[in-house]
Amino acid sequence: MTGSGSGSGSGRLPHLGVLLLAAVLLQTVSVTVTVLYFSSALSSMRETFARSSVSCFTRGDPSASETRGDPCWQVTQQLHALIEKSMSQRYQGQISSAVRDEVSRVLPSLVADEPPPHRPKVAAHVTGSFVPPMGGGGGRGSPGRRVQGQKISWWEGRKGLAFLQDVQLLDGELVVPRPGLYYVYAQTYFRHTHPVAEEEDKEQPENQGDRDVGKPLLQYIYQKMNSYPDPILLMKTSRTSCWSRGSQFSLHSAHQGGLFPLSTGDRLFVTVSNASAVDMDEKSSFFGAFLVS
Repeated sequence: MTGSGSGSGSGRLPHLGVLLLAAVLLQTVSVTVTVLYFSSALSSMRETFARSSVSCFTRGDPSASETRGDPCWQVTQQLHALIEKSMSQRYQGQISSAVRDEVSRVLPSLVADEPPPHRPKVAAHVTGSFVPPMGGGGGRGSPGRRVQGQKISWWEGRKGLAFLQDVQLLDGELVVPRPGLYYVYAQTYFRHTHPVAEEEDKEQPENQGDRDVGKPLLQYIYQKMNSYPDPILLMKTSRTSCWSRGSQFSLHSAHQGGLFPLSTGDRLFVTVSNASAVDMDEKSSFFGAFLVS
């Protein structure tokens, strides 16, 4: 009895193995068939969509379809959006480049790649003052022959039209705060009075007594440097005028200006041939400088 029972149990094992193998094969076949089916379906859908897309453009009028659910309408709308975006980016770059080049040619300061670095405003405009400094006369003569003329030392730096922007005014001299290229200018207004000698005028013939030759009117602008002992003449202007002897006074102006490289601590001042004859009205006589670059 024992031998027959063991023989029947061992006979069932091959049947279980065959069933298990058949199940695995069946599952494999089903998966393969499913994959092949879906692959074929996807390929068919792609071909159908491609054909429908191509047919949208092979029609006489691709924009004839106005139904939002129509595949041709979707394709054309997407294609139009893509074309517009691409063309817009391309021509926007070209147009902006052309416009930028043209504007930079006409107004280069408006299209600088980088904004210019901020530079502090450095400027000074001092005007004539009718109140000379204590102990000062019409002007202060310069010692020796280092400077020509008489220095004007009673400029006004705060009131009226005058101002000082990061510049000092010391003893009639403008002190340069930082190195750079400066525009320096000055104007002096001369008022010459004419003493009338009635007896001398009566003795002179009319053709000789109606005019007189005035003195030369000279204006100088000097630069004082820490590294050089003597002031340096930057500019000079002169004029010799004639006036009628019958007038009580005559008015003449001298103006000059120019660009000069200056260093920190340099000083600028003005001298004239006759400081007592200068009309120190703020609109007539003035002196200044400002930083250009």
